[in-house]
Amino acid sequence: MNDSPAHQPDRTPVPTDPNETSELTEHTPKEQWGSRIGVVLAVAGSAVGLGNFLRFPGQAAQNGGGAFLLPYFISLLILGIPLCWAEWTVGRYGGMRGFHSAPGIFSVICRTPKARYLSVFALLIPLVIYMYYIVIEAWCLCYAWNYATGALMMGSDAEAYESFFDSVVGSNQDGHVFGEGAGLLVFIGVTFVANFILIYRGVAKGIETFCKFAIPAMVVCALCVLVRVLTLPDSDVDGGLGFMWNPQPEALLNPKTWLAASGQIFFSLSVGFGVIINYSSYLTKKDDVVLSGLTASSMNEFFEVCLGGLITLPAAFMFLGAGVASFGTFALGFNALPNVFAQMPAGQFFGFLWFFMLFLAAITSSLSMLQPVIAFFEEGFNLERHVSTQFLGIIALGGAFFVIYFSSGLKALDTLDFWVGTLLIFVLALIQAVVYGWVFGIDEGERQAHIGAHIRIPRFVQYMLKYVVPVYLGGIFIAFCYLNVFGTTDPTTGEYTPGYLDTLLNDSVALMSVIFIFCVMLFLLLMIHIAGNNWIRDGRFEFLKTSDDENMNAANLPGEQQ
Repeated sequence: MNDSPAHQPDRTPVPTDPNETSELTEHTPKEQWGSRIGVVLAVAGSAVGLGNFLRFPGQAAQNGGGAFLLPYFISLLILGIPLCWAEWTVGRYGGMRGFHSAPGIFSVICRTPKARYLSVFALLIPLVIYMYYIVIEAWCLCYAWNYATGALMMGSDAEAYESFFDSVVGSNQDGHVFGEGAGLLVFIGVTFVANFILIYRGVAKGIETFCKFAIPAMVVCALCVLVRVLTLPDSDVDGGLGFMWNPQPEALLNPKTWLAASGQIFFSLSVGFGVIINYSSYLTKKDDVVLSGLTASSMNEFFEVCLGGLITLPAAFMFLGAGVASFGTFALGFNALPNVFAQMPAGQFFGFLWFFMLFLAAITSSLSMLQPVIAFFEEGFNLERHVSTQFLGIIALGGAFFVIYFSSGLKALDTLDFWVGTLLIFVLALIQAVVYGWVFGIDEGERQAHIGAHIRIPRFVQYMLKYVVPVYLGGIFIAFCYLNVFGTTDPTTGEYTPGYLDTLLNDSVALMSVIFIFCVMLFLLLMIHIAGNNWIRDGRFEFLKTSDDENMNAANLPGEQQ
C-alpha cells in the first residue's frame, strides 16, 4: 500500500499561543488539488450525474416545458450559486485552519466544538446516497456492456425493454440478484472496486486525475449522441424539441412548478450534500473560490440544459410520442431510451456511447460522496488512508447489499432517495444558510471569499444569503413536506393521495429503510462525538478561544487584509 505523505491525514498540531497563530492561519493541507482546473472539474463532476440527463428533462416536460426555465434559473440565482459560494468559502476557511471534514469545519465556523453535531447530515447524506447510487451506477455499466455486445438491440417491442430492466434490477422479487439476477453482482463488483481504487489514491491522484479524463469524455460522448439526434428527419426533430421546450405559461401559476425547479437545482449543483465544503477545504488562500465556484456551476448547467435538455426527452418523443412525458426517471432512462436507440440508425453504437457516458457521470458523482466520509475517518481517528478506505468500504457495501436485496418495486432505493437524497438535502442546506448568514457572519464570509479572488461577489448576494435564502428554503421545505410527506386530499374530487408517512405505516420495507437511515445517523453521531473528544484532547480547538481579529493580526497574512 502507498502510505506516502500525500495519503496521510493531516496531524499538524494547532498552536495554543496567540503569537503562533500564523502557523494556524497559514495551514496548508498536505493533500491538495493539483490545479485550479482540477478542482473545478472535480466539483463539476460531483454535480454532473444522472439527474442532469434523466431527471431534468422529465421535470421540465412535466412542469411547463420552456416555462420551467424561468423558476429554474431564478432558483439557480437565488439558491444555487449563492449557496455554492457560501460552501466554497467556509470549506476553504476550515481547511486553512486544519480541518477537512464537516464536523471540524462546522466547529471552526461556529467557534464551538458543540457545533460538530450539526454536521451529521453532511456525512449521512453522501454516505447513504452512495449506498444506492453505486447500484444505479452498475445498471449503467450493465447497459453499456449489453449494447457493446448487441444484447440490447431488441427492436421496437417496448415490453422487451421493460422485461430486461426488471430482470436486471430485480424489481419483481426481493433477493433477485442473489439468484437468477446474479449477473448484476459482477457489474456492482467492478464499479465498487473502481470507486475505491480511485478514492484510495486521494483527491489529486485519484479524484482529480479521473475527472480530468471523465469530464471531456462525457462531453464527447454526449455531443456525438446530440449530433445523431439533431440530424434525424427535420419534422421529427422540430416536434421533439417543441415537446420539450415550448412554454406552457399556465404552469407558472402552479406552486409545484416552482417547487420542482428549486429541488432540481439542489440535485443538480450538489448543494446541501456536504461535498463542496470538503472539496474546497483542500484549497489555499491563493485559490479563487468565487471564480471556481461560478465556473463549476456553469459547467454543470451546460451539461444539464444544453446536453440533457436537448437529447433525452426530444429523442424519446420522436420515436415514442407524447406518452414519454409521464415516464419516471428510471423508466425514461432504462426503458424508453433503449427502445429509441433500437429504432435509430447506428443505434447500437450510440446506445453504448449514451450509457457509457451515464456511467462516467455516475462515477464522478459517487467518488464525491465517498471523500467527505473518508476525510472524517482520517481526521477524527488518525487512520491511515488504506485503513479508512477499507472501513468505509465495509459500511458502504453493507448498505448497498441492503438496497440490492430489497429490490422488489425498488422500494428500498426509493425510500432512501426520498428521505436522504431529497428531504435531508433541504435540511442541510437550511442549516448551512443559517450558520453562514447568522453565525459565521456575512461580513466575514465576504472577506474570506475575496481572498485570492479575481472577481467580486456583489454585496447584495450576502444579504440574500442571510435573509432571503433561509426564508426561501424554509418555505420550500414546508411545501415539500406538505405535498410529499403527508397525504393530501383533492378539494375538487375529494380523492386522497397517500404520502410517504402512509407508505411507512403500510410497507415493512419502507419502514426498515427509515430505521436503517436512523441507525446510520446514530452511528455517525457517535463517531462525531468521539472524534470531537479526540480533537479537544489534542488541543485542536484551542485557537477558538482567540478572536478572529487577534488571529488575523498575529498572522498578518498578505492578501487577507482586503
